[in-house]
Amino acid sequence: MTTATIAAPAETAPRHAGASQGANGTRQAARLLSYGDALNEALHQEMARDERVFVYGIETKAFGSLRGLAERFGPARLLTTPICEEAMTGFGLGAAINGLRPVHVHIRVDFFLLAMNQLANMIAGFHYGVVGELPVPLVIRAIVGRGWGQGFQHSKSLQSIFAHFPGLKVIMPTTAYDAKGMLTAAIRDDNPVVSIEHRWLYWQEGEVPEAPYTVPIGPGRVLRDGGDVTIVATSWMNVEAVQAADILARRGVSVEVVDVRTLAPLDDTVMVESVAKTGRCVVADCDWVSYGASAEIAARIGEKAFGRLKAPIERVGFAPAPCPTARELENAFYPNAGTLVRAAERTLGLSPADLSGENFYSHERRFTGPF
Repeated sequence: MTTATIAAPAETAPRHAGASQGANGTRQAARLLSYGDALNEALHQEMARDERVFVYGIETKAFGSLRGLAERFGPARLLTTPICEEAMTGFGLGAAINGLRPVHVHIRVDFFLLAMNQLANMIAGFHYGVVGELPVPLVIRAIVGRGWGQGFQHSKSLQSIFAHFPGLKVIMPTTAYDAKGMLTAAIRDDNPVVSIEHRWLYWQEGEVPEAPYTVPIGPGRVLRDGGDVTIVATSWMNVEAVQAADILARRGVSVEVVDVRTLAPLDDTVMVESVAKTGRCVVADCDWVSYGASAEIAARIGEKAFGRLKAPIERVGFAPAPCPTARELENAFYPNAGTLVRAAERTLGLSPADLSGENFYSHERRFTGPF
């Protein structure tokens, strides 16, 4: 089984947004940490820094990202709630406007749809409705991704739905570095933030500073430099994009990979600059293509880099069907590095390469369920 480590942005050039600095402006030392452990460290540090921060949800494990919080901070700051998504989410709004800083964990984003009344009709517009008089410092962590044939009820991502509503910030950290820094930034933000976390990323490792730091909500960053084609990707699709870049490099194709990181507010500067350089673009999203985040990203690039495009923008995402449960059909439903290679070949006008010898990523045997 192949795994991958994506480097932290602190090692990149200045145009790659997101490198952190310590309080005195010096670069922080880092060590290898998994994505899940990076989230856990951010929660420990923010709960120790600010006693108003607390975590709650249906269950209090969340792939190990809540490990040790109950023992350290007690049951008053790590709450297990009944299964009632609308009530849980409304509770978070009430806590936020009364001076606390709640972090709400949804272990399956699919069932977060049951809280859309609170999210869309109350939380998103509350700050506007009170003419800015009350902040809404609520973080909602929503976990997405595949594993062991979950079927159509447990396989959605839905980030484009959340990003559609003004007033909500939506982040999708890919690396361990960004997971810690963006969650920290979200907890400190006075606006509601939805953090979409792909469960397959929880085992990915990267360099993460031990001291607290923030990664700005908004700018994307370049994960890999290239000159022939840009792959703009969200979440796990960045891991697939890096493997696709490695495969295409053996054909002499130089791929630049841009990690979106934030869907709302969407700062398209880095992706537009990249496409203006390469002239070709593939947008890869962990969701359906129609009416999704890939459509918005492609539209932005088309509007701002149209004169530099050498070929139509390609989009890659879920197959246009409910997710099947059978393994072979599920594999066809989800895009991977091979899907991205084919999309890049089309935009470059290349004949299809033989991919029969490639070992594409699969974390199915590592995923044993949400508990």
